[in-house]
Amino acid sequence: MIKKLDILVVRSFIGPFIATFFITLFVLILQFFWLWIDDFVGKDISGMLILRLIMYLSATLVPLALPLAVLLSSIMTFGSLGETFELVAIKSAGIGLVRFMRPLLVVAILLSGLSFLFNNYVMPVANLKMRTLHTDLVNSKPAFDLKEGVFYKTIPNYAIKVGKKEKDDSTLRNVIIYENIGGMQDNFIVAEKGIMKIAPNKQFLEFTLKDGWWYQEDGNRSDTSSRYIRLGFKEYKKVLDMSSFALNLTSDSTYKNRYEMLSINQLNTFIDSLEDVTTAGYDYTKRKELDIYLGFMKYLDSGWKDVKVAPVKAKSLLEILPDIAPSRVLQHDYLLDTTLAIFAQWRRFGP
Repeated sequence: MIKKLDILVVRSFIGPFIATFFITLFVLILQFFWLWIDDFVGKDISGMLILRLIMYLSATLVPLALPLAVLLSSIMTFGSLGETFELVAIKSAGIGLVRFMRPLLVVAILLSGLSFLFNNYVMPVANLKMRTLHTDLVNSKPAFDLKEGVFYKTIPNYAIKVGKKEKDDSTLRNVIIYENIGGMQDNFIVAEKGIMKIAPNKQFLEFTLKDGWWYQEDGNRSDTSSRYIRLGFKEYKKVLDMSSFALNLTSDSTYKNRYEMLSINQLNTFIDSLEDVTTAGYDYTKRKELDIYLGFMKYLDSGWKDVKVAPVKAKSLLEILPDIAPSRVLQHDYLLDTTLAIFAQWRRFGP
């Protein structure tokens, strides 16, 4: 039966619990970004992707934040009741400590059950989404940032240098574009002035160059002779492919078989299938190893087939093997067990 004392304790617990839970979760999220901030800065990541990452990250951090929130809120609850002398009144009424703490024990048990369900059904999916999105963001290229007097080499096969950028960030002075397309097919463009423009879909970068020269060295590495071409131009347009800067989202199937992404039922199924594979591989390898040392049995003289041999009673195969054979069988059996154990761990936890 729920009494007013239980309602008082639970009501005093709920407020601090919610506050400490979100504060703890916020601190853990800040810790994550503190570790990975260098991999996110300068990559022109949209706000929606950051919000998605925070949402998945929050779900994965609930198992860490929940116990801390229960501990801190319990201390705050009893501390607040003691500060207002309510604990003194309860003790003077003859109510024991266990009876007084019973409401919070029930709440803690309910939170443990909810935490188990959350970890079993929600957290594997959140782990999968967070791991995939985090890997894509870390591996994405930095945003296009052309600085004065510095060669920009992020675009594959190109090196770009500008002497000066105007305030509009589009007009360039003393432009140098070096293109290496393999072999000795090298192009070198020099222009006094240029206008840079990025396509709306951010897939292409267009340079409109003026008053410059285009140099080309044409030849093969196996041939010592090569052609050297120089062309002057008043205006020349150079388009560069920037598709490599786009964020390519990895499929969820890449990490779906890792143990962090599986529920209890999926882990049990995976363990059963792994045991079947391990047992089958163990039996096959053991038969192959025994054939190495007992293969001579099929080459016995046919005359012995007519001889009746009394059956030998033995508890194990090792008792009827030659003197040297048991030690070799035991040695290979130990090596086989060790190899299969390592293989099972590798299959279970991944490379």
